[in-house]
Amino acid sequence: MLMKRRIAIVGAGVSGLTCGVLFAERGYRTAIFAKETGQQTTSGAAAALWFPYDAEPAEKVITWALQTYKVLVDLTKNSRSGVSIIELRQFSRTSEIQIPEWAIPLGASVIPTVPAFKGGFTLKVPLMDTTIYLDHLAKRFFDAGGEIHGDVKFEKLEDVSPVFDLVINCAGIGARELVQDIDLEPHRGQVAIVPKIDNLSCAIVCDDPPLMYAIPRASDCVFGGTNELSDNLDADPKSTSRIVAECSRVLKIANPKILAERIGLRPFRKSGVCLERDCLPDGRTVIHNYGHGGSGFTLSWGCAQKVFELAEELPGQRR
Repeated sequence: MLMKRRIAIVGAGVSGLTCGVLFAERGYRTAIFAKETGQQTTSGAAAALWFPYDAEPAEKVITWALQTYKVLVDLTKNSRSGVSIIELRQFSRTSEIQIPEWAIPLGASVIPTVPAFKGGFTLKVPLMDTTIYLDHLAKRFFDAGGEIHGDVKFEKLEDVSPVFDLVINCAGIGARELVQDIDLEPHRGQVAIVPKIDNLSCAIVCDDPPLMYAIPRASDCVFGGTNELSDNLDADPKSTSRIVAECSRVLKIANPKILAERIGLRPFRKSGVCLERDCLPDGRTVIHNYGHGGSGFTLSWGCAQKVFELAEELPGQRR
């Protein structure tokens, strides 16, 4: 009987963890290697509201997003998953907003304008509380026999131990150096964590400049945000002040206390998400899964399923 492959996943953000869960729960011996893990990853700084944002190409992104949507809706049945359904109110300051075609079957509808905006629509979507959801994924991974090795930085993918015969690259913005991908751009996102806002039960989002979102979570609220070409991971006090002021203006509240500031680099890839099989110089197979921009959580399960299908197609794989 042919043995199942040993899998090494590079990157412990939501893409790496989701791939890890998918492979480990199907009996593969799987290990994750990463410099940062848990809340230290870019995923830990994400607002993690399901919605396709800042990722290309649109046709593939929407397919993977809708596949992920189904899994996340199912996860809301587990009260410990950190996934819930929230009403998203998406607004525009400049014009009446068009409801995307893919959103109509999910129940999207036009909502009356409010003073701060020109148009908007509403849609119920999954929200992943990163303070709970990332730990939930890690627990599932551990329970299925997976291993996570933190504080590991590879210079190149072939540095992964040869005991692993399949490597999955979920390195996010780290793939710029890891595989010398010049198409990757760091789209810097900064958020402010503030206390829960009274009577705010829906997520308020406006994508046109200045980017603004207020997303209530179980024990706090995420105010955002920024989307700028930069790899600076230091908090910018001016950005925090602008974010809090704009969110407070829209919500018609006094500026709340700032509990924390978080910064992450969205791994935007100009030529689109890289999800493909490749070969390392030593002959091993690598499957790339990076470049999700601002849609890491939104695409996570759809992309992981595609990675799994690519792995299952490899010759000599036990069925």
